[in-house]
Amino acid sequence: MPNCSESAGLDEDRLTHYVQNVKVRLKDGREVFFDKNGDPPTVYDIVNWQLGDDGVMKQVKVGEYNLTTNSPDVLTLNRTAIQWIYRRRQVPTSVCSKSCSPGFRKAPLRGQPACCYQCVPCPQGEISNQTDSVDCFRCPWDKWPNLQRNSCDPKPIEFLSYEQPLGATLAGSGISSFTVPLSILGLYLKKKDTPIVKANNYSLSCLLLICLSFCFLSSLTFIGYPRSSKCLLRQATFGMVFALCISCVLAKTVMVVFAFMATKPGSRLKKWATLRVSYGIIFVCSLMQFILCASWMTISPPFPEDDVQTQPGTLIAECNEGSRAAFWCMIGYLSLLAFISFVVAFLARSLPDTFNETKFITFSMLAFLSVWISFIPASISTRGRYAIAMEVFAIIFSAWALVICMFLPKCFIILFRPNMNSKEHLLGKLRNKTLL
Repeated sequence: MPNCSESAGLDEDRLTHYVQNVKVRLKDGREVFFDKNGDPPTVYDIVNWQLGDDGVMKQVKVGEYNLTTNSPDVLTLNRTAIQWIYRRRQVPTSVCSKSCSPGFRKAPLRGQPACCYQCVPCPQGEISNQTDSVDCFRCPWDKWPNLQRNSCDPKPIEFLSYEQPLGATLAGSGISSFTVPLSILGLYLKKKDTPIVKANNYSLSCLLLICLSFCFLSSLTFIGYPRSSKCLLRQATFGMVFALCISCVLAKTVMVVFAFMATKPGSRLKKWATLRVSYGIIFVCSLMQFILCASWMTISPPFPEDDVQTQPGTLIAECNEGSRAAFWCMIGYLSLLAFISFVVAFLARSLPDTFNETKFITFSMLAFLSVWISFIPASISTRGRYAIAMEVFAIIFSAWALVICMFLPKCFIILFRPNMNSKEHLLGKLRNKTLL
């Protein structure tokens, strides 16, 4: 005989079986039935609380959710019948924050629901190009965000260009200055038989003028887009032509001393006061600079590179010097030659030289050293086109210092005081200095 629990289970199963087969149609046409679990089908009315004209709240049916229908649309909704707050027909925003436009990202608010956030601008160098972006992403190395920070634009390239006012001014100065030493050379060739030209080592003066014209031209190699060939040659060209110039000045200074010492009775320096010795000084001093530059170009040559760190929004096209130590050694060697010339000329300034060329050399070397000593802190504190402009300015200004101090007084005498450019004046002035 079955126990009570088994009997109850059988009755439940029979009831569920009968219920599953029950189908009743109501007066409104709806059909009531039960699923396999004995549950009635889901039918919900969607109502909207609305304020009537009489000020009473009432429920208005605006749709339903009905699983008894054979239609695939189990959810029906009459949107026009819905009234929102203050009887508005527009659906209110379901979030407590407005959408974030491109250029911003969503940042959650602490202690607020997930729908509450604040729009934070993308950080420097990053963009967002979608509405309600969660994250910002960084631009490629050669691009930078626009003002709205919603797209990456190519970075402007900065270098000392001929099209810029600064570059055009420096280039014009270099080209116009190039003609000055050549004009003085033409004047020297025309007046080569005059005492003032002969008295100051005519051949070395001509060589120095030719080198000075190339010094002005070497400044042009620093202007324009820094390509591989330009980066490789510009510093070496500048170093070599200036080494040749300062070597000529040093040779002229040494020759003045030798010439004076050779006039003393019994002096053995007469054999050293020749052009061969002066050319030997120029060759040895220039050879040292050539070895230094050749080693630099071979071991660690300069090369073009793009600087993206100094100015984040600008791509600075420049020449990497390869070895900064080699660069400063080249500048230091030029300064050493200039310093030696300055010391020798300063010590020989009181010698009875007719046109006081040692004094001119002293002033020219002092100006040369002042320019390049001032260039050191300026080159360290600046980058980009302004650093290049500073070096170009130093090249042009130091070359002008040599032209003005060493040749302008002589040109003034040749052109405007021809009576002083005579043998009688030369001997008279020399005699007066000897008596003093």
